[in-house]
Amino acid sequence: MSFSVLVLRNLFRQRVRTLLTVLGISIGITTVVALGAITSGLKSSMGELVHGGGADFMVAQAGASDLTFSAVGEEDVAAIAARADVSRATGVLIEVADVGSNPYFMIFGYAPDELRGEPLELLSGRLLDAPQEVLLGADAAAALGVSTGDRVELERETFDVVGVYRAGDRLRDSGAVAPLATVQRLASKQDVVTGVFVVARAGADAEAVAAGIELEFPHLAAIATVDDYAEVDQGVEIMDALTLAISVLAVGIGAIGVMNTMIMSVFERTRELGVLRAIGWRGSRILRLIGAEALFLCGLAAVAGTLVGVAASRAVLLVPSVSAFLEPAYPLSIFLRALLVGVAVALAGAAYPALRAVRLSPLEALRYE
Repeated sequence: MSFSVLVLRNLFRQRVRTLLTVLGISIGITTVVALGAITSGLKSSMGELVHGGGADFMVAQAGASDLTFSAVGEEDVAAIAARADVSRATGVLIEVADVGSNPYFMIFGYAPDELRGEPLELLSGRLLDAPQEVLLGADAAAALGVSTGDRVELERETFDVVGVYRAGDRLRDSGAVAPLATVQRLASKQDVVTGVFVVARAGADAEAVAAGIELEFPHLAAIATVDDYAEVDQGVEIMDALTLAISVLAVGIGAIGVMNTMIMSVFERTRELGVLRAIGWRGSRILRLIGAEALFLCGLAAVAGTLVGVAASRAVLLVPSVSAFLEPAYPLSIFLRALLVGVAVALAGAAYPALRAVRLSPLEALRYE
């Protein structure tokens, strides 16, 4: 009998126990994969927003707990726009409203004259001219079932839809664009914007421009990548911390399950292990046997958990309010993390049972009843 066949035979000797152990571990890995995919998708959406309208970076209030809480004075927007190394600085106010079935509908407030310089692709209609006019992103128009010429209710006020656009990023395509003064009134945030989208002047280094703005305006932070988001939004850090905590919890709970399964297996096979030692098996080979069983068990759970995790992360898109701003992403790091969790669970769970099996003397094992 080959070594691999022996491993499989030992595992499926108690099929129900093995399957329950795999199920327990796979639930933890499912959570790790699903949460990782959702977090990565959220970061991707935020990264698209940072460079909205072709901006090199975005400037927002430093230390804000959430980007939507950021408040940048219009005088700061004007001062940034006046810098010699800045080609364009567009102040935008973001208001989150409850529209239709989407409680996270985003309204982007632009000054009408600045909106004309934004690279929005108008699919129909025209740009804004009046306070009670609104442009809808293509995804938002489809979700709400409206088009140019219709009317929509935003924040308990009625607006005329004068155009439908495509911006190229999920958050704006699933939201609306309204005059800045109107959004400031709706949000009760006069003379402030959420952030400033900055385009560096030709020939200027964008990183140097961002550093210069932060030096001149200590209360502001420049965001060029998703990694910079923590300076103006603690949500990304919380999501990353939550993913790490769940990974550690999955390892701990999974290790207990594997240890229970393997220690019961060792107890049930005490005489068998004694025979193996008596016919010449070394302790190192016994270690490899127990370790291989645990690794196979956790490898199976990792595959199952990963598949279910991907399916679960896709299932959240069935909720319209989630699909409006999130598309799960699957970087290689997510699957490596799932594999790492599986290996860690196997090693942690097999350590004690393997050590106990090695310490059994052949004579003691053969006399075991």
